[in-house]
This record gives sequence, structure tokens and C-alpha cells, in this order.
Amino acid sequence: MTANEERSGGAPGPAIVWFRDDLRCADHPALHHAAGLGRPVIAAYVHDEETAGIRAKGAAQKWFLHQSLAALHDTLSKKGCKLHIFRGKSDSAVKNLAAETGATGVYWLRRTGDAELETDRQLKAHFQQSGIEAASFNGNLLHEPSRFLTGSGGPYKVYTPFWKALQRQGEPRLPLPAPEALKRFDGDISGACGLDALCLKPNTPNWADVWEKLWPAGEAGARECLEQFFEDGAQGYGEGRDFPARKNVSRLSPYLRFGVVSPYQLWHFLRQRQEAGEIGDRDTAKFLSELAWREFCHHLMFHFPDLATRNFQPKFDGFPWRDGDAAIVARWKKGLTGYPIVDAGMRELWQTGYMHNRVRMVAASFLVKHLLVDWRVGERWFWDTLVDGDPASNPANWQWVAGCGADAAPYFRIFNPVLQGRKFDADGDYVRRYVPEIASLPDKYLHAPWEAPDSILKECGVELGKTYPAPVVDHTQARKRALDALKETAPEKDI
Repeated sequence: MTANEERSGGAPGPAIVWFRDDLRCADHPALHHAAGLGRPVIAAYVHDEETAGIRAKGAAQKWFLHQSLAALHDTLSKKGCKLHIFRGKSDSAVKNLAAETGATGVYWLRRTGDAELETDRQLKAHFQQSGIEAASFNGNLLHEPSRFLTGSGGPYKVYTPFWKALQRQGEPRLPLPAPEALKRFDGDISGACGLDALCLKPNTPNWADVWEKLWPAGEAGARECLEQFFEDGAQGYGEGRDFPARKNVSRLSPYLRFGVVSPYQLWHFLRQRQEAGEIGDRDTAKFLSELAWREFCHHLMFHFPDLATRNFQPKFDGFPWRDGDAAIVARWKKGLTGYPIVDAGMRELWQTGYMHNRVRMVAASFLVKHLLVDWRVGERWFWDTLVDGDPASNPANWQWVAGCGADAAPYFRIFNPVLQGRKFDADGDYVRRYVPEIASLPDKYLHAPWEAPDSILKECGVELGKTYPAPVVDHTQARKRALDALKETAPEKDI
């Protein structure tokens, strides 16, 4: 008998399910476990911006978080349970909740951040000493980072061997069903607040006023995106995902980031559709490999917790970044670099909270290699403006583009934004959507307006430097400058 059972006269107390980056009811091992105990369930979420080391969410993430919490509250309510929301340090809030309610168990899904893991360790020790069961479950990754290691016992630092090893493990477990009903806890709970009290949504101005149509909320919204993907873009995903004007993207990344959907659900959904002949083997393999890349990033974060602040490859610590020109960085952020594919991507980001994956690479490469701005500057901007700003994937991908990360693209591989635009947006549909001031230019000049004759510019109403900016840097010169900077940093044999 636990201490809390003794205090309650022997009757088992309620079970607390502590939601974090797992805002769903289906395939939630902690909720599944708590529901199976037959006790009242207390669902709790703590908005923690006080615990040292836990990174405060960006503005776009906060908006998506608000939508996801509201949807989770509605889903839980239909099952007989209420979502209790708290502000403050996680450890204090969860300890107080357990003490006040006489809980006999606290359950949650694991995360990979160092500060989050330390909070979990301390809470487990506290509850065990207090006679309260505390258990964490893996539900947001396909494999435990602490156990998924190389033959020598170390972490994987290269993706391809990681992906091959993951495939050798066989199919992941099947998703767990959502509880049909939950026992409600009828006791008093103090300290909780309403969702609006978290101030997650923008007010003046409301820059996200059209986002609700773009990002339907909750598990139903994730399902809607997934079904839409299979209707419009799953066939041909392997190739089409590189073309930003096409529909060969799932747009599920923010739902994965906040655990509104699990990787197990997506994995097996793909397998079922593959068996039904609704998606080809090549497209399935590519989609699953993208799930595995997310997994790889989180494994890196687990083993290298300073991934967002320190070069994975120390040889880049002395790289001569040029961060002094705030005006140049501001032009990149606003989509005013003079390179249409880059500008289209940055404007898509600002308008929708999302950027197509191919264009993310081009825009990130432009900042780091054309402008020689430290990758951490771009990582922080994406963190604040992406609804899918992921604590592991965001820094890992920025380091990959910068050439200083795990299994990174070589630094000397510098995207030519003109060629990238002409190859992946040949008809200009993407650029014309987000850079309308040059939409009337012929395809031949759309991705390099400065190459157009003055007569065509005038006919199309384009005045470089006024209606649309001239290029902030010359590609050829910028490429040479980047390679020269690399030679200062790395031995010739590394280039």
C-alpha cells in the first residue's frame, strides 16, 4: 500500500497523466496505462518557461500549441476527463498536483532534451520516496536513444547506417487505441488556469488570423491532413516532394512536433495504404525514411544536448562568420534578398508558419554560405516562426545545411538559388504566389530578374531596387568568399 493509499483509507488514488509534447489520446502509452488501472484519471499540462534549460517555444509554435491543447481538452472531455492546465516549473506543479489529489501514480511520455530528462529523473526519485508510482513510456520515438546504439556501443552520427539499423529492427509496434472512456476525478484541484491565460495566441496584430484554415486542430486535424495527402500527393511523393508548387507533401510535421500524431501511427498507416496499393513502394520507403530522419535528429539531441548552440564538428568553432550587418539579416528574414526562390520561401514562412523542405535548404544555405551568417541566427529565426519548430530537427537540419553537423552536407556544396529555382519551380508557380511583384516576368527571367533586358523589366512593371530588390550579393562572388572562409577554418584535405 502506498503512502497516498494510506492517507485515503486504502482506496487507490487517481492516476495523473502528464501531457507534454504528446497532445493526443490515441497511441498514448501513458494514458493507455492509466486508463487500464481503473482509477480516476487527472490529465495535466504544465506550460513551463521557468525551468532552466527548457527552451521557450517560439511564437508560431505557441499558436499551434494553443490549438492543440484546445482540441485535446475537447477530446478528453468527451471521454469524461478534464485537461488541467498549469503555469510554472514542471517539477513543482506536478508534485503539488500529486500531493493535493492523493494520486497514487504519475505517468508520462519521455522526451530527449537534457533539461527535460533531468526534470524527469528528479520527479521519479521524489515520487518513489513518497510511495507514489512514477513511470515514463516511450511513445514519441520508434526506439529508445539510450539503447539504439552502434556495434561499438556509441551513438550513430551518420544517417545511412542509422536508417539501415532501424530497418533491421523490423516493424515498429502497432499503435494503441484511444481509451473509450476515462474515470473523472471529482476532487478539488487548485492552481490550474484557463488556456487563454497562457497567452499563446497573438492579439495585436493577429498575424495568424488565417492559420486555422491552414492547420486544422488536434487529432482530427492530423487525420484530415493525412487523408488529404493520400488524396492529392502520396503517389509520386519520392520525387515530387522536392517541388514546392506540387502537393506531394504531407504537412504533418507540426502534428508530429507536438505529438498530436505519433510516428507509430504514421508508419503503420503508410504500410496499410502500401498493402492496399494506394502508395508505391518507392514513395513509402521515402516517407518512412523521412520519419527515420526525424528519429535520427532526436537521437542526436539525446546524446549531444547542446545541438542548438554548439557546432557538432568543433573545427567550425573558428569559422569567420559575418554577423555584424543586421540590415542584411533583416532582408533575409523579410524575403527581400533579390533571389526569388529564397524570398518566396521566407515569405511563405512568415505568412503560413511553414516552408517547403526543399526551399528551407536553399534559404538556409543562402544565409549561411552566401551571407556568411552564423547558422544559429537562422536556427533561432526558424524556431520562432515555424509551427513545426522542433527542438531536435531544427538545429540538426541547420547544422546539416551549414556543413558543421552530423552527416552534414559538405560546406563546399553551395546551393545556387537561381538554378534551384529553375530546376524545382520551372513554371514559377511557387515564386509567383509569394513574390507577386515579379509575377509578370517570363519564366526565363523569373528566377534571375536582373538578367532580363530593361525593356522586359519595364513592360512587366519591375524596377530593380524599387519594386523588387536587386540581389543582396552576387552568387559567384559569394560562393568564392564562402570557400575562402572555409579554407581558413579547415585543412585543405577536408575541403
